[in-house]
Amino acid sequence: MRRVLVLGGTAEARELARMLHDDPRFAVLSSLAGRVADPRLPMGETRIGGFGGPSGLAAFLADGGVDVLVDATHPFAATISRNAALAAEAAGVPLLALVRPEWRPGSEEAWTRVPTVAAAAQVLQRRAGGRAALTTGRQDAHEFAALDDWWFLIRVVDAPSGPLPRRHVLLHDRGPYTIDSERALLRENTVDLLVTKNSGGDLVSAKLAAARELGVEVVMVDRPPRPAGVPAVPTAAAAYERLVART
Repeated sequence: MRRVLVLGGTAEARELARMLHDDPRFAVLSSLAGRVADPRLPMGETRIGGFGGPSGLAAFLADGGVDVLVDATHPFAATISRNAALAAEAAGVPLLALVRPEWRPGSEEAWTRVPTVAAAAQVLQRRAGGRAALTTGRQDAHEFAALDDWWFLIRVVDAPSGPLPRRHVLLHDRGPYTIDSERALLRENTVDLLVTKNSGGDLVSAKLAAARELGVEVVMVDRPPRPAGVPAVPTAAAAYERLVART
């Protein structure tokens, strides 16, 4: 039986954990960072909380007899992915990244692409104002706090802890979403600009289709770079097949 540690928190991580849990050749442990108050738990054994940086994770891999480490975290969890690469190398444990494909603009779309959420806020700061939907997560909402000329619909799972824009509405919600519901949300709030991260996947992609239909401008935050030299697959099924091939 091969012991697999899945750094999770994503839908793909839960799907992979289910596949491994159902296969008697594997013992799966999923690790969640603990940043969401009420996370969706995967099948199999679960731990919540950090490891104490790369050295702590390396020690956990060695002490726990982990045979394979899978980084199935959010595409914007850059620190965790970097720690995983360093820890796997230090512990001599194979590392596989499960990275969902990026969103791509259609032929008739012209996204404004920026490298960071702070850069997205600068794009809005140069404008005269308007009504924006903000779906970048609770940890980044503070970047827009000084934009008094804008009204924001801020969609989050958990409440932001930092300062918020003077004119805003908080919407506590969690995907998946449908095109119909996203279209209605944008229309009812007369949104003319959407700020989002390039998370990829199908779980929350409906907002892009709705924005395209309604002519809502999109400011897209590009993903941070991933650690070099780590093999990656795009789906849970592909990750499972790669792990089976190692048995």
